Amino acid sequence: MSDYHHGNLRCALLDEAELMAEEANAEAITLRALARKTGVSHSAPVHHFATRQGLLSALSTRGLEQLLAAITKHPSDIYAMGVEYVSWALEHPGLYTVMWQPRLLDDTDSRLNDARNATWDALTNALTTATQQSAAHEAELRIDAYAAFSIVHGLASLWINKALPLPESPAELAAQVTRRLCFASNSS
Repeated sequence: MSDYHHGNLRCALLDEAELMAEEANAEAITLRALARKTGVSHSAPVHHFATRQGLLSALSTRGLEQLLAAITKHPSDIYAMGVEYVSWALEHPGLYTVMWQPRLLDDTDSRLNDARNATWDALTNALTTATQQSAAHEAELRIDAYAAFSIVHGLASLWINKALPLPESPAELAAQVTRRLCFASNSS
């Protein structure tokens, strides 16, 4: 029955699920549809992900790991990190959308939570450098991190969902928008 001849079925299933997310949306991704698209038996994906929620959690983990790799190209420049965040989201809108639908994900998945935490830590570390805040200012740093994340996540989401028109140069506008963010230690 299977046309599948690769060595790593789990990876092939995630690759196909990512394509499905880009072509349709997270709602269209089912284990059965994934098996059909991959050319394996209907039970094959279950051996790797158990449930649809497990599949989408693994896909979200993959996306967060890719996003982390993109934003950490600029580990100490919070503004460049923000532009990378928005640019990555626009390049991977389906995957990005899956990542931010918690109702579809398993919030007890340790790999997913580790990927979320690593992304948050990268952002917080860049803020520490940008604002020169010490651990003594942890409350302000946390608020700054929420503000920075909200701006880039909101901008990416607005453009992906077509709530705002995509400009000719999204990265350029994202750079201008992120530069508007003033942090607590910079404004006192």
